[in-house]
Amino acid sequence: MDLTAHWVGIAAIVVFVLSYSLVIAEEYLHLKKSIPVIFGAGVIWVIVAVQYMNDPTHATEEAIKHLLIEFGELFLFLLAAMTYVNSMNERGVFDTLRVWLVRHNFSYRQLFWITGAMSFFLSPIIDNLTTALVMCAVIMAVGRNNNKFVSIGFVNIVIAANAGGAFSPFGDITTLMVWQTGVVDFWTFFNLFLPSVVNYIIPATIMSYFVSTDSPSVDNNETVIMQRGAKRIILLFGLTIVTAVSFHSFLHIPPFLGMMVGLAYLKAFGYYLQKSHIEAVVKMPGENMGVGEVGDTRKFDSFREIARAEWDTLLFFFGVIMCVGGLGFIGYLALASELMYVQMGPTFANIMVGFLSAIVDNIPVMVAVLQMELTMDTSQWLLVTLTAGVGGSLLSIGSAAGIALMGQSQGKYTFFGHLKWTPVIALGYGASIWVHLWLNDRFVGVMP
Repeated sequence: MDLTAHWVGIAAIVVFVLSYSLVIAEEYLHLKKSIPVIFGAGVIWVIVAVQYMNDPTHATEEAIKHLLIEFGELFLFLLAAMTYVNSMNERGVFDTLRVWLVRHNFSYRQLFWITGAMSFFLSPIIDNLTTALVMCAVIMAVGRNNNKFVSIGFVNIVIAANAGGAFSPFGDITTLMVWQTGVVDFWTFFNLFLPSVVNYIIPATIMSYFVSTDSPSVDNNETVIMQRGAKRIILLFGLTIVTAVSFHSFLHIPPFLGMMVGLAYLKAFGYYLQKSHIEAVVKMPGENMGVGEVGDTRKFDSFREIARAEWDTLLFFFGVIMCVGGLGFIGYLALASELMYVQMGPTFANIMVGFLSAIVDNIPVMVAVLQMELTMDTSQWLLVTLTAGVGGSLLSIGSAAGIALMGQSQGKYTFFGHLKWTPVIALGYGASIWVHLWLNDRFVGVMP
């Protein structure tokens, strides 16, 4: 039943726009982004259900169950990944990295390139949002007295984290959704590596000329020691990724199950850490820790790290998937698919997806693209994966990394501070698309 011109469709669009407007205004309203989209999803499906009350096929119920399965797979995958990242953070892995960078007396320009490069290569492993927050701590530590460096450093981190996340299934929510849908297999993602490098290098090179070569004055006396089990948790995280990829590639089992098995690795190791708990030994700065003397400031608890997961983000995904699914059920996604992918052509449409991602955020845009059930070759699926991932760098509100850093910057990184670099970011965006279309032309006509 096409309800796009019906009062049901118009009301649903109004509800979605109002809900997402509140999400965009989260920075100013301090209203958790999950609240309006969950409420909006409920209202949209109630409106639809009223129209389908006499439907003997229970089409609305079946559609909601299908969307719930889609969310469930994403939820369990992300929950396991977030728990690992929280565990590494609790064991001091990221603090150790931050202190190491601060203590080496790099110049502002060197730190600009180091944090950018690290963001680019960390993002494919621990996702772009977590990477941005880790590098944020470094920039804030060394640039507390230099607002200009903090602003341009944060722009650099956002670009690098989004570009790095675009060529890995683990780098962004959008790439994860594309992988789990099965339209692009795990190893094919890495064909986006060079386009992603170009996307980052062009704006970063131009921006670096505006970064001072002076060295910041910072406190070099801070010492951080990773707690017991930190390195083994890193190895278990790597093993978990291998497990998830193997389940999907060789056994044709959804990757979320591999991630849950990996979560069991962590919980089993956490049990060992609890049973063999060693109290931390306090040493004076400069003293060497003897074998067996490095202990825990507190017992490791894997359930505590699960509780610290980004529940607002996870529930936000639920609301977005249900909202977009409701609009698709009404008929809007079919309408958008006809307009963009049939009349305008897939290449133009997928390039436009990047610009939409900068305005609306890439998650609902990619959810909509996947729910359109498009027939595209692998080249086009790679293109939309690239544009949805890096297009969010054009504006500070276009990605989770940018939104998070605006909240952490204490007013030093703003929407307009990012906007003045949008032209050079757009140069990288256009160049990365050209490199992909030139480099990956062998995927033209190859169907998933």
